[in-house]
Amino acid sequence: MLRAAASVAAAGALVAGCDPDRDEDPGARHTRRASPSGESHPVPAPAHAARPPTRASGLPVEIAHGPRTGHAVALTFHGRGDPTLARALLGEAERAGARVTVLAVGDWLDEQPAMARRVLDGGHELGNHTMHHRNICALPAAEAYAEISMCADRLRALTGTIGSWFRPSQAQRATDLVTRLARKAGYPHVLSYDVDSHDADDPGAPAVQRTVLDSVAPGSVVSLHLGHAGTVAALPPILDGLRRRGLRAVTTTELVT
Repeated sequence: MLRAAASVAAAGALVAGCDPDRDEDPGARHTRRASPSGESHPVPAPAHAARPPTRASGLPVEIAHGPRTGHAVALTFHGRGDPTLARALLGEAERAGARVTVLAVGDWLDEQPAMARRVLDGGHELGNHTMHHRNICALPAAEAYAEISMCADRLRALTGTIGSWFRPSQAQRATDLVTRLARKAGYPHVLSYDVDSHDADDPGAPAVQRTVLDSVAPGSVVSLHLGHAGTVAALPPILDGLRRRGLRAVTTTELVT
């Protein structure tokens, strides 16, 4: 808990510009280049490229988990909320050598456009979680399609692709209509999950950790959320627990392809 709290505080200090000798973005990786005057300046490392929509041969249109015979799981995060908490969480994952999948909400990307590149530059994966996080399975076809396509447009403008995955908002499973509309928008699969952390209810870090580790299995796709301090605090012990079981956290595309 103290480690995660410190990470949150550090991320906040960086955003506020309190440490001029460190990069503003805790996930940025830099080399150093000498100027003609002999001074050393940080030079951003090449950015990770955005992935196009993933096509997993032999898997169903709606994917809830990956192979049960491997040694990997996918931690997937609904992308919305305080960007300081989001950066802290991504930093925790990177310190542990983990890679995650962020399903971003379009209006969050409008408010926090730099987060798209922050996710990708950390080696993570970015996808579509609708434009406004409405109950997409209850919407008429035209409105549901607009929710998917508008977020896809935001992702394309920011990264060059519509993202690796589409996940329906306010629903674990997509209806047949939403599945068809997602395919129309360019997503071969709908991404579901088999483990719900219930972290959005803010039960506290120990409860989130217990829920995930009690339910996870090889191949699991775990549903988590950005923007919750308890999730940031829970992530290091979750990753430790996975490692003790011989499991590693990878992107969803790595899990299923």
